[in-house]
Amino acid sequence: MSATDPLHQQIDAFAQYLADERRSSARTVETYIRDLQSFRDYVREQGLPADARKLDIVVLRGFLSSLFSSNQASTMKKKVSAIRSFFKFLLKRQIIDQNPASGLRTPKIAKSLPRFLTVDQAFRVMDSPPKEGKRAKPLKARDLALLETLYGTGVRVSELASMNLGHCELSESAARVLGKGGKERIVPLGRSAVEALQTYLPERLGLLAKSKAADPDALWLSRNGRRLSVRQVQNIVRRHGTLGAGRGDLHPHAMRHTCATHLLDAGADLRSIQELLGHSSLSTTQRYTHVSVDRLMEVYDRAHPLARDKAGDG
Repeated sequence: MSATDPLHQQIDAFAQYLADERRSSARTVETYIRDLQSFRDYVREQGLPADARKLDIVVLRGFLSSLFSSNQASTMKKKVSAIRSFFKFLLKRQIIDQNPASGLRTPKIAKSLPRFLTVDQAFRVMDSPPKEGKRAKPLKARDLALLETLYGTGVRVSELASMNLGHCELSESAARVLGKGGKERIVPLGRSAVEALQTYLPERLGLLAKSKAADPDALWLSRNGRRLSVRQVQNIVRRHGTLGAGRGDLHPHAMRHTCATHLLDAGADLRSIQELLGHSSLSTTQRYTHVSVDRLMEVYDRAHPLARDKAGDG
């Protein structure tokens, strides 16, 4: 950035702080600075002093109000976060005496119910890799083991992609998972997942031999012997969602929701599901009760005699 006005210089200093001290990713820095440059443009357009030391909460609210009609709540939340972080930095560096952003409220984001597969759809997705005739045997074995592990354990896609060979204890029907915040947990592997992994592991050796740059520790390998990325896992899930259940929008997170929902429907308690999924708060796990209640009401309305009688009353 060129030093054209104090606000520009202040944003520049914040960018340096994010990159050098906070070790934020280039994408994070770019996103924050883009939002702050938008704020600076607003300030200049309004004829206000381009200096954070001369701006108050009225200006901040005015900027956010100007964006409200054209942005979703999730986007607005990110912009509020950028403004807050910027002014918090300025206060810490004693560039400002008071933080006008401390009074900003974060927009509430409506929680949508998790999307999930029915049991029949889940089975069809699991059946799709073996039926894919043209796909090489090692890749079919890998895809099936990957899908069974996702559905059987409910692990996050990042947790799955980072799994190493040594994390699986097939004799114990369990796997070690490194979750958010570096927290490790043990997840059980169901019979289908264990059997699929036992079929895949010999095929994995063939994939491993295909590249000098292969990762010998990685559990999930590409056709070139390298560790599967999160994006590649997403593509595999989407592929078999389309082939098996006609769900081209299927995402690994939907498999996680599916696992939790089916466990809850089968009688598992919330605490056990919380432990399995690695949720830090039970309130996160409780979202699945809403899913099950909705399904229960559908079944009730369709099957219960009183519901049918009520529907028939005119």
